[in-house]
Amino acid sequence: MPRPLIQWTGAGHSQTFSLAVFAPPRLLALMRTLPHSRSCFVCGDSNPIGLKLRLETDGRIVQTHFVPGSELVGFKQTLHGGIVGTLLDEAMAWACAVQTRKFAYCAELTVRFLHPVRPGETLILEGELVTNRRGRIFEAKSELRDQAGKVLATATGKYLPVKQADTTELATDLVCPPNWEFGSEGILRSREENT
Repeated sequence: MPRPLIQWTGAGHSQTFSLAVFAPPRLLALMRTLPHSRSCFVCGDSNPIGLKLRLETDGRIVQTHFVPGSELVGFKQTLHGGIVGTLLDEAMAWACAVQTRKFAYCAELTVRFLHPVRPGETLILEGELVTNRRGRIFEAKSELRDQAGKVLATATGKYLPVKQADTTELATDLVCPPNWEFGSEGILRSREENT
C-alpha cells in the first residue's frame, strides 16, 4: 500500500515522514441480506452438511463474515482448497445476480491461494461483478481475507446466465427475504429499487 509523505516544518528545520493510511472496511450495517437457496452447500438452509452462510450486498459488493470449522480442513489446520474455491465462487455468483439481476453458472474459475486459511478464525468473503459482456458472459472477482485485512485467496471467474426456461425450477429452491423478489421472468430484484 503506498504511504503518503507528510512534510513538517518548524523551528528552522523540516522533516519528512510517511504515514500509513488504511481504507475503512465496508460496514455490513449498510448491507441488505440476499436471498438464499434451500439446497446450496454454501448458502442453503436445508443442506445438512452445508455452511448456511448469509450473504449481504450494498447493491454492488457481495460480502459475508464467517468462522470455518475444523471439519473443513484438508491438511492439518488449513482449510481445504476446494472449500476456499467454493466460497470464492459463491461470492462471485451472487455478485453477478445482484448486478445483472440474473442467476449464472460458473464456466471458468481461477483461484490464487496466497496464504493458508485457518479454521476457527473469522474470515471476510467479498465478491463483485467486473464486466457484463452483453448479458452473455459475466466476469467477476472475489477475495477471502482475515479480520486484519490480509488477503488469503483471490479468484476470478466467468459466468453464464441461467436460461430463462430453467429459472422456474431455480425459483422453487430460493428463499427471498422481504426486501427481494424473484420475478416470473427470472429476474432477481430488490423491492427497494421499486420505491
